[in-house]
Amino acid sequence: MKSPTSLARPPLALSAASFVSSFDRFAVSPMLVLIAVDLEVPLSAAVAAASAYYLAYGLTQPLWGLLSDRFGRVRVMRGALFGAALAGLVSALMPVLGALVAARVVAGACFGAVIPTGLTYVGDTVRPSIRQRALTDLMGAAALGTALATGLSGVLAGLVDWRVAFTVPAACALICALALRSLPEPPRDLPHGPEAGVGRYLGAVLGHGWALLVFGLAFVEGAIMLGAMPFLATALEHAGYAAAVAGLAITAYGLGLWAFSKLVKRLSGSWPPPALMTVGGAQLCAGFAIVSVHVDLATVAVTALLLGGGWSFLHSSLQTWATSVVPEARGTTIAFFASALFVGSAVASWAAGPLADHGRYALLFGLAAAAAIPLTATAALTRRRYGNLHGA
Repeated sequence: MKSPTSLARPPLALSAASFVSSFDRFAVSPMLVLIAVDLEVPLSAAVAAASAYYLAYGLTQPLWGLLSDRFGRVRVMRGALFGAALAGLVSALMPVLGALVAARVVAGACFGAVIPTGLTYVGDTVRPSIRQRALTDLMGAAALGTALATGLSGVLAGLVDWRVAFTVPAACALICALALRSLPEPPRDLPHGPEAGVGRYLGAVLGHGWALLVFGLAFVEGAIMLGAMPFLATALEHAGYAAAVAGLAITAYGLGLWAFSKLVKRLSGSWPPPALMTVGGAQLCAGFAIVSVHVDLATVAVTALLLGGGWSFLHSSLQTWATSVVPEARGTTIAFFASALFVGSAVASWAAGPLADHGRYALLFGLAAAAAIPLTATAALTRRRYGNLHGA
């Protein structure tokens, strides 16, 4: 194996772990209506199985980042994957909503370590000039997990049982935890003396104005993208489509994410980050605007495809920025970035639940489309200023 400081792309085991983490995160969306029916609760209550997962996923990021800076990237990922495997199996056995939500909280907290720590590993091992290309490779693996999750989980839930969809990523997480044994730890600049410990990392990150800006952008992006996107499947089911069909329509998101990530990889060497962000934000706005007008299989599939493109262009640019803004505490920075992203998604999905319960999807998606405009403008303009000041 190459030295961990000379890599040009993520190791296979790391990509596989990212694939599994994304699969688990997106598997629940097509199943929310079926979970509500099976457990005899309103849809607005069943949404807690998703929003609580995202909240735990986001709130635990600072902890994982501090632990990975202190004890190592691979060690943290392996321990988290073992925990995620156990929590996933428990999720499949829970008989009531409260117990299911508790199990999903643990699963979200554990799976939350994987992709951010994987991003940090790439930041540690790939030189800055080609880092966004390596990050898009990692995103491509996550995109395939997303595509399979949105399609396969809906089919499994509709034709077999929704509980089966929780056991698949749990078993895969266990396999990944074992496979990561062969992944070498990258060298880290560990602090020594009286300043050693978590305080040094927290101070470096939370005292950095540009880092706080990136976290704020991530929060809004998560609220728009991850907060509203799970309701695409429920909107289709509200319109009379089966869960399996709705899940297959949302598969276009993962396919778009995978395809557009390849395009971003090609363009990242010649296009400046603000241009990539602008293209991504325009896709987010257009996608949600389409389904705010009308919801059917065609419009949802087109929207899901555009959201995959938006994520590829906008989010990859934001996360690349995050890997560079405080390099001496990269793990902690990426952790706070991911925390902001998923806390934003949890807050938005919780707030949107009553709208979905009353079938007000046009308003829900219209708000998401409108919010994408100031997000895109702010991200592009501030990234341009950052580049002018830092030559990056």
